[in-house]
Amino acid sequence: MELIQPVRGTADLLPEAKARQNQVIETALSAAARYGFQDMATPIFEFTDVFSRPLGASSDVVSKETYSFEDRGGTSLTLRPEGTASVMRAILSGGLTQTLPQRLFYAGPMFRYERPQKGRMRQFHQIGAELIGPMGGLADAEIICLGARILRDLGVLDSCVLHLNTLGDDESRAAYREALVSYLEGFKADLSQDSQRRLSENPLRILDSKDAGDKQIVENAPRLSEFLNESSQAHFDTVCAALDAAGISWIHDPLLVRGLDYYSHTAFEFITDSLGAQGTVLGGGRYDGLAETLGGPRLPAVGFAAGIERLALLIEAPQLPTPDVILVSAEPDADIICFQLAETLRSAGISTDMPLSGNMGKKLKRANKLGVRFAAIIGGDELQAKTVQLRDMRDGDQQQVPQDSLVTIIASSLSEMS
Repeated sequence: MELIQPVRGTADLLPEAKARQNQVIETALSAAARYGFQDMATPIFEFTDVFSRPLGASSDVVSKETYSFEDRGGTSLTLRPEGTASVMRAILSGGLTQTLPQRLFYAGPMFRYERPQKGRMRQFHQIGAELIGPMGGLADAEIICLGARILRDLGVLDSCVLHLNTLGDDESRAAYREALVSYLEGFKADLSQDSQRRLSENPLRILDSKDAGDKQIVENAPRLSEFLNESSQAHFDTVCAALDAAGISWIHDPLLVRGLDYYSHTAFEFITDSLGAQGTVLGGGRYDGLAETLGGPRLPAVGFAAGIERLALLIEAPQLPTPDVILVSAEPDADIICFQLAETLRSAGISTDMPLSGNMGKKLKRANKLGVRFAAIIGGDELQAKTVQLRDMRDGDQQQVPQDSLVTIIASSLSEMS
């Protein structure tokens, strides 16, 4: 019978990989808490409209990449391809618009049907933060600073470059879109097939096309900065001044854009080349128009998301947890008392392993391999005397101690170590 493999684009999180992901999440959550962000979670599937409304039914994500299906009642549901729309839906349906600002952090799996590659899977995981309510450039700078702090705390900020741009407000972007379309129409026949389609749907996306021909055309395209009105320029100036004051270095990237109408003002990405090809590890921006697409009021909002798999590839492998004690039964009659002592140690908060098979030599060899600090050994003599042979695995020193003193002795020794 053929062995069943994991579905293409998914991966098992075995202990080392899971430890890396846990470190990313715990580090990010700790940093977010220092900025007043609260942890939350949304369901992994939503009504399809949660994503099709803001992204557009014809967008690449919705038309090609979402895992959508009808449930038994005929309702169209979609596994979430990203977290921001779900968080905004939760804000609106949960009545949290009455208690703004909201600072929310999340972590969890997302799903997109795309070609699997290094650091990018069909089931992948993200951390994200959303600041909903404040309008000004300082809110944008705060979100960027939080992203930078997470990367710094993970030890990867020095390998990343912050790319920053402004999309302006609706008025500025509309004026720019008109000028950009007028310019690109002159090169329509030379654009890639994707960019020809985007010319009428979301022309700003052509600016970040990866096609070599498109890149050459875009080099001489008008720049959005030439169409910013006074308030949009002031917003961007505030973001830049705040980042400078916080000591966060950045570069202005005029080709960094977001193609959807609900985005405005700040767009940013932390980009690294440490994973081979240059890639974004954390990115976001302002999306004041998103709530309206979901049936709510216009809500100022800014946030970011980061791929946990990519960040996990950049950090050093964390130390896997090691038991403090191994309980070794030297003969079958001692099994139950060892089992009881193991539970007593665990109840006292002491990590304890009790191998359930193998001879004493193999059990002690396992303890050495795991790096366990103490081995508590019980044989026939110890069983009769109600004692334990307690061996320090670092130096081999061994002493006989009463069973009812074992917890106190081990706890005291571990306390001295810490």
